[in-house]
Amino acid sequence: MSFIRRSSNAHDNGSLGRNGALRRPSDISDYAPTARTPQRAVPTMISLEEIKARVEAAAPGAKIEIVPNAAVPAQSSLLLDREHGVAIARFFRDDPALKLDHCSNVTGVDWLDRKVTKKVKVKKLVEGVEKEVDETQENFFPGYLEAVYHLFSMSLKHGPVIIRMRTPDRAAGAHLPSLTSIWRSAEFQEREIFDLYGIKFDGHP
Repeated sequence: MSFIRRSSNAHDNGSLGRNGALRRPSDISDYAPTARTPQRAVPTMISLEEIKARVEAAAPGAKIEIVPNAAVPAQSSLLLDREHGVAIARFFRDDPALKLDHCSNVTGVDWLDRKVTKKVKVKKLVEGVEKEVDETQENFFPGYLEAVYHLFSMSLKHGPVIIRMRTPDRAAGAHLPSLTSIWRSAEFQEREIFDLYGIKFDGHP
């Protein structure tokens, strides 16, 4: 790359050189590049739908679900079944198209028990006449705990892919497989999630 020397004027601050010529201090701002360095193309990653299909083909019996995110980032995630969590994680790390070799952070989420009430129309006999009336129904959804992992590929320079695993309840069933054997950076973060949320990571060192 060639450089062009910027011109000086009488108001420039500098010292006098030979023959009384004004000499400016040498700094990098005195030079301007004549050509722009070409930018490297940003790698594109395969879609979550393709990732799901590849996982299910590579790990028979594995269940994986795309969880949409309605928030502003609209960053959907992949819900892994606990039984195949380690095998799926290993696939994410080793698959040539993914190479998700870095786990940047792990987060715990506590989803509380929920009761949802809604009004529905049902048909009932009212004084011997069938009528459509409003009725309130209540549905109960038991709570659970989640561990959420953010994955990147340092070699392919793409990501994040967000994966999560879910416990069956918030008490005795709060067990998940540890993914520290796949991503060493998860070790202390899984330990912290255990301290804060009580998730027991089976196989954690």
